[in-house]
Amino acid sequence: MEYRTERDSMGEIKVPSWSYWGAQTQRSIENFPQNTERMPMPIIYALSVIKKASAIANFKAGRLDEKRMNLITSVCDEISAGKLDAHFPLVVFQTGSGTQTNMNVNEVIAGRGNELAGEKLLHPNDHVNMSQSSNDTFPTAINIAAVIEITQKLFPSLDEGIKVLERLKNENMNVIKTGRTHLQDAVPITFGQEISAWQEMLSRGKNSISEAMKKLYPLALGGTAVGTGLNAPKGFAEQSAHEISELTGQPFTTSSNKFYSLTSQSSTAYVHGALKALAADIMKIANDIRWLSSGPRCGLGEISIPENEPGSSIMPGKVNPTQCEAMTMAAVQVMGNDSAIGFAASQGNFQLNVFLPLIAYNFLQSVNILAGTFRFFTQKCLAGIRPNIEKMRENLSKSLMLVTALNPHTGYDNAAKIAKHAHRNNITLKEAAVSLGFLTAEEYEKYIVPENMV
Repeated sequence: MEYRTERDSMGEIKVPSWSYWGAQTQRSIENFPQNTERMPMPIIYALSVIKKASAIANFKAGRLDEKRMNLITSVCDEISAGKLDAHFPLVVFQTGSGTQTNMNVNEVIAGRGNELAGEKLLHPNDHVNMSQSSNDTFPTAINIAAVIEITQKLFPSLDEGIKVLERLKNENMNVIKTGRTHLQDAVPITFGQEISAWQEMLSRGKNSISEAMKKLYPLALGGTAVGTGLNAPKGFAEQSAHEISELTGQPFTTSSNKFYSLTSQSSTAYVHGALKALAADIMKIANDIRWLSSGPRCGLGEISIPENEPGSSIMPGKVNPTQCEAMTMAAVQVMGNDSAIGFAASQGNFQLNVFLPLIAYNFLQSVNILAGTFRFFTQKCLAGIRPNIEKMRENLSKSLMLVTALNPHTGYDNAAKIAKHAHRNNITLKEAAVSLGFLTAEEYEKYIVPENMV
């Protein structure tokens, strides 16, 4: 490989000749293990938005000339389009402020911009990082990336699932089955009613995330190193936030307290808490489905789900609920990420939190795996659910908890005697009620009508 020599405040260092990055990026490559998790590209894209918005704001403030502004914005557009992905090699486990990734972006913009200009016009610190600090750009990037990824990836995935469940709910609203509480038989419910709970979980989960996400709209940018805004011109914070809002189509504003926004990640933890709550509900849905489809002969067997692939390397013909298993694993990962984010958010010291890359990585991983796994869960499992109506009727007919409808007629204690007598002697509720003398057969038929119990 051919190298060129770059310089920074610490001296000279060799950099691959093909790369646009400079000395500080190269030092990070050499000082931290490169076989660990890479910085998520949504953070890089968010930083490119910040650099573009900052260049425009600096130009409008009279700090940056038009030629340099145009160079910076042009390269930022290339980054946002994914054309320069190979030039962002840094890992998550680096400096806790994300300084090296901020400088990686600054150096790539300067390197590529100078190539476009045919001369050395851009300096990564003096021009690309003008009016900024890693301490305000990286928390800002977390907010931007989180909002964009949730909006563009997670919400469409949830909407698809909500639509599928709406169809299934309507199709099965009159299909009566036994309810279950404590994993034990309970009074009847319709399958549509059961599905309506799943649909509501997704709808409320989306709404909760949407409401929580409002905490991410105020941005730290403009606070520079410690929140005072040193080296940023008057109005830069407001103008840059306005430009970011224009570029992203999201209602970002400048934070009213930059000291808070630099040192606290409570807003990120709060929004991720809403993601965790969604994951908890999605796990419940996936567990319900694999229980209801268990069998096919020796389980509940009340629904059928798509048979996507062979389920065993030794048992021929076995098919497993693999989409449910993938979905529940994803949910568990989100719950684990929430613990990591919560602990990391507690580690703000004085004017800065130095767990920012970890927070960014775990947050964006949660959004990505929820969005992607749930989309396949919807398409490969939810959409193909079919009720096994005969099995539902069989289970319903055997349910002892139909006896609940007799409470107003026999009293709770006598109804309990009927249920226990039927269970001990392996007879029907009707036979038990008649043999105990509490009801006639005609009265039982009049009172026990599952259609009237839902």
